[in-house]
Amino acid sequence: MRTYLVTGGAGFIGSNYIHYMFRKYGDDIRIINVDSLTYAGNLENLKEIAGRSNYTFIRADITDKEAIKKIFSENEIDRVVHFAAESHVDRSIKNPEVFVKTNVLGTAVMLNCAREAWELPDGSYKEDKKFLHVSTDEVYGSLADDGSYFYETTPYAPHSPYSASKASSDLLVKAYIDTYHFPANITNCSNNYGPYQFPEKLIPLIINNALLGKKLPVYGDGKNVRDWLYVDDHAKGIDMVQEMGRLGETYNIGGHNEKQNIEIISIILDTLLEMLPEDDARRAHISRDLITYVEDRKGHDRRYAIAPDKIKAEIGWEPETMFKDGIKKTIAWYFEHEDWMKNVTSGDYQNYYEEMYHGK
Repeated sequence: MRTYLVTGGAGFIGSNYIHYMFRKYGDDIRIINVDSLTYAGNLENLKEIAGRSNYTFIRADITDKEAIKKIFSENEIDRVVHFAAESHVDRSIKNPEVFVKTNVLGTAVMLNCAREAWELPDGSYKEDKKFLHVSTDEVYGSLADDGSYFYETTPYAPHSPYSASKASSDLLVKAYIDTYHFPANITNCSNNYGPYQFPEKLIPLIINNALLGKKLPVYGDGKNVRDWLYVDDHAKGIDMVQEMGRLGETYNIGGHNEKQNIEIISIILDTLLEMLPEDDARRAHISRDLITYVEDRKGHDRRYAIAPDKIKAEIGWEPETMFKDGIKKTIAWYFEHEDWMKNVTSGDYQNYYEEMYHGK
């Protein structure tokens, strides 16, 4: 049975990846989920699989070298999928040191512990060991609105403390590949959306605020463009890179769904009205009048767009979910999990953690 060590598996993308892997492989794999349970880590994301015999949760910080070494020494880890990161740009502007610690030092600890566990005396590595570092398109900087795209060869030009810390972590992984011939890959993805996303991010924030009749904040003129990737498509891409990607290579995973932020908000409002029953009282306050323009974010990149040509050509992955379908799936999920949203925004999910794991 192959054992996967997933860091940050209680977060948005990490938890969706774990669900995807169990749907695909069932009892044929084992997953160890390591998460420090910061504000964005939520064990309610994994309640449905918490009782599986082939799933283990360990509360640990990836910057804690002794804790990570212990996990490697007590388990024969075959795959590392490294999601764990501070990822919100606004928070990075307010407190950049936290991002440097988690994203740079944490990645260094993970690399060192994996290398120590996998490296043989002759400098080669145990058979079939792989490390996948999950990164972002934000490391590439900003694109002009001219039809150009980010490729794996695009020079790094990060503009926020968040993207700079992720660029630094990418370069660490590249250095281990070049210096130690370490068996790793990097994936750089576009903006994800879907179930379990913490409601500080654009799409769940707009869904939640619109349903509550709260203001819908929009940075600047609202015309910043992002490429949106449904999270299940991303999970599939990560799995395919681990199984079929060439070691040492970087693969961009993009959604081919470029939208302006203001366009995203309009689509969400229209879709909410389409999906809510006619007698639902919340329909009355869903209006574009809720849109409120606020001062633009510092260093706000204008446009991101990924060309996933390489991953399609080499591995056969391409996005399957168009935005109009993905947003309906996402909104339907939030309708069905309103308690999740209430708990996540109130902090009550911490009670679930204490109940399940008794503070361990």
